[in-house]
Amino acid sequence: MAELTTKIGGLTLKNPVMTASGTFGYGTEYADFMDIACLGGIVVKGTTIEPREGNPYPRMAETASGMLNAVGLQNKGADYFIQNTYPAIKDIDTHMIVNVSGSSVDTYVECAEKMASLERIPAIELNISCPNVKQGGMAFGVSCSGAAEVVRAVRRVYPKTLIVKLSPNVTDITEIARAVEAEGADAVSLINTLLGIAIDVEKRTPVLSTVTGGLSGPCIKPVALRMVWQTCRTVKIPVIGMGGIAGWKDAVEFMLAGATAVQIGTFNFIDPAVSVKVIRGLDDYCNRHGFRSVNELTGALHI
Repeated sequence: MAELTTKIGGLTLKNPVMTASGTFGYGTEYADFMDIACLGGIVVKGTTIEPREGNPYPRMAETASGMLNAVGLQNKGADYFIQNTYPAIKDIDTHMIVNVSGSSVDTYVECAEKMASLERIPAIELNISCPNVKQGGMAFGVSCSGAAEVVRAVRRVYPKTLIVKLSPNVTDITEIARAVEAEGADAVSLINTLLGIAIDVEKRTPVLSTVTGGLSGPCIKPVALRMVWQTCRTVKIPVIGMGGIAGWKDAVEFMLAGATAVQIGTFNFIDPAVSVKVIRGLDDYCNRHGFRSVNELTGALHI
């Protein structure tokens, strides 16, 4: 068998397969379908310092080979997470990573500080790329100055592994990646959802209450792959690739493009055990092609 362990900042992952925030709950919701402890990591639902109700319904729409969502970071807030959710997930034998978002630099910092106090949360994923909230979110992730400002502030108070999730809704994602690397990010994850719209032709109205929403699923994979490939050629920190992964071949593509690890998102809704199948598929691929370690796949694309 191939060696599947890989490193992201201060984390040693059992394997490079993680689940993406907002698609896997807090992990426990999927325990009936698979052994969640076999995952390299679980990125839990987006967390903000204050409770959020999210956007009005309807806030999800199916599209060709994908879906639009405008959930809007609905969650019960950082204090509720610490008091109620953390005790239920802290002993799961994998890396539990909290996706942190905010409406201002101060709220990002406050939430990150609270997560830093939790012994069994070894990393956060700083979400500067959510397109479904009116304040914060993607507003910080679409300019180098905005991205740098929030990462710089969080880095001052957060000593553990800091992953920054990047938006594809920019002219050049590599510039944003360079900016957050310079401010101390240990890794970047990309891509978040693409901004899209769906229209009800009979009513002649938008399907989503927010008009626009985030597009995810297999339809975005070519764009995600291109952005991961570009970013991996630009920064020295690890890149976590995501966007339309539906099976092991997709994961191999992201790693060949330069990703150190991957996250599986939308396809969790279709096949709750897809991540386990991807782990097995990566192992089989390495064995068939003579790779002793999965890390040998990273950047092994012949051009």
